[in-house]
Amino acid sequence: MKLLVTGGAGFIGSNFIHYWLKKYKKDKIINLDKMTYAANLKNLEGLPEDRHKLVVGDIADAELVNKLVKDVDAIVNFAAESHVDNSINNSEPFIHSNIVGVHALLEAARKYEKRFHQISTDEVYGSLPLSSTKRFNEHTPYNPRNPYAATKAAADHLIMAYVNTYKLDATISNCSNNFGPRQHPEKLIPKAITNALQGKPIPIYGNGMQVRDWIYVEDHCSAIGLILKKGEIGEKYLISAENERHNIDVVKSILKLLNKPQSLIQYVADRPGHDVRYALEPKKIKELGWKPKYKFDEALKNTVKWYEQIPDKCPN
Repeated sequence: MKLLVTGGAGFIGSNFIHYWLKKYKKDKIINLDKMTYAANLKNLEGLPEDRHKLVVGDIADAELVNKLVKDVDAIVNFAAESHVDNSINNSEPFIHSNIVGVHALLEAARKYEKRFHQISTDEVYGSLPLSSTKRFNEHTPYNPRNPYAATKAAADHLIMAYVNTYKLDATISNCSNNFGPRQHPEKLIPKAITNALQGKPIPIYGNGMQVRDWIYVEDHCSAIGLILKKGEIGEKYLISAENERHNIDVVKSILKLLNKPQSLIQYVADRPGHDVRYALEPKKIKELGWKPKYKFDEALKNTVKWYEQIPDKCPN
């Protein structure tokens, strides 16, 4: 196969490219990335030059997208503005990438009759009560509660409309919170690790009791690969390793692994409209034959070790 991977210099996208080209030795990937602040050329080190090509460009550039889509078998869209705080401060880039950009990709996929897979998020479903044991499933109504989540929800709806109207060969995966190598330090786990390594305060929103459903990025990549190979067209798959943790407990675990004091924790004012709990039911992806390879504690240890050993590869 020849894939067009968008956003492939970012965190999940670059991990997927490494995973795919290692697993499928004859496949090739064109990597379309705008190279914004969240992208990093160091994420692409070690990739085979004869099977990976980076194209710097915008997924909303219809002319460029059409040129690239024409010569591939499938599109996997990781490209997105993804930081909630940034979307609250300025939603325009999120509209541009997460809606306008997805529309350009869909039009090209429709024109050339290509397979399309969208990387979405659990945030489209809104928030669950802390006291609840309920989890989101594929039938949970969308209820996005911040501009980032709203743009991802809009893209999901647009994709399903293309499946229904044009019979587009498309699937969607909504994944829980990822962590692992190559993640930008604006996110909780890498921020906690990099700040702790430097002896800097680690900011925690509110009381830190928000719950996130964590998955190691390599496990996410294997689930995406399975959906590309075996997923039913027009289906959504929820991807979760079923690792629910309070944010504060995750940070305390990181400090313990690094032998750093809990005095580095600094409680700050909570984010506006902060969702308190996410949890996904991964029944459908399990029915495809997927299961996570890594336990949370093992994966967290691997992640801490990566940031300890390769500080020069950490995004600025």
